[in-house]
Amino acid sequence: MKRRLAILDDFQRVALELADWSVVREHYDIDTFDRVIAVEDRPAVLRPYEVLVAMRERTPFPASLLERLPGLRLLVTTGMWNRAIDMEAAARLGVVVCGTGSSVNAPVELAWALILGLARRVHLEDAALRRGEWQTGVGIELHGKTLAVLGLGRLGREMARIGRAFGMEVIAWSQNMTPLRAEEGGAKLVSRDEFFATADVLTVHVVLSDRTRGLIGSNELRMMKRTALLVNTSRGAIVDEEALAAALNDGAIGGAALDVYGAEPPRADCPLVKASRTLLTPHIGITTDRNYRMYYTQAAEDVLAFTQGRRLRALNGGVSPIASRA
Repeated sequence: MKRRLAILDDFQRVALELADWSVVREHYDIDTFDRVIAVEDRPAVLRPYEVLVAMRERTPFPASLLERLPGLRLLVTTGMWNRAIDMEAAARLGVVVCGTGSSVNAPVELAWALILGLARRVHLEDAALRRGEWQTGVGIELHGKTLAVLGLGRLGREMARIGRAFGMEVIAWSQNMTPLRAEEGGAKLVSRDEFFATADVLTVHVVLSDRTRGLIGSNELRMMKRTALLVNTSRGAIVDEEALAAALNDGAIGGAALDVYGAEPPRADCPLVKASRTLLTPHIGITTDRNYRMYYTQAAEDVLAFTQGRRLRALNGGVSPIASRA
């Protein structure tokens, strides 16, 4: 009997189409799940599988879940980091965790689509035209405006580069940023207060952590211009949703474009869903054909290497792939 492998959270049902799993199928029967499995059902549903392929952080793997999956040997995550996996627990339990490459272009392109859509009122004019109306408002040009990049990692640096191509002044800030790092990323480091006060477009590109959770709250939003636009394609919890909704509804800032939310999908009572001045997308920053092909092709490679007793793109200590768990 073949061993079992599950591909989780394949919302678009494309995992098996966008990569060649034929050699993997020689070793494993493959099941796919197109929806997030309920928390209470995960131990029972996932228990039969030796290998799990996770799509980013859609399904968390804390120690409490890993401990209830005694047959699990390999956990593959798309991307080369996943804060929703308890790496230490996985290593302690003998579960090897491997990753895949990830496109910088996909989330950066979406961030700019949201910036341009918000600035030129694309969503509002589209809706108005469908109602039979014509030219209902005036957009803004980006040239000469100030792009404020929160975080200058891989994505932030690319955002800064494109901002300069639009003729924008690029500033940056984060809790640990230095003038040299900002300069290397193509931006000018400013103080926290100046960062929020002078931004015409503020785009978020920091990792969610205890330090960045709620980093943008009512105080920061009150510093911003009434015309400023806020774009978040990083993690929803970095921005206080209640405070942002209040700022939008009160006209304290010009608008917000969001791809991420504190809970995903957003709950029915999420204040941002009903807030004015918003452009909302359902966490599609990574969902491009090229990025998904990379994810699933390299996930299949990780699994195949595992069957050969090798670790490919390993993210934790784990144990030998051939070792058994008691």
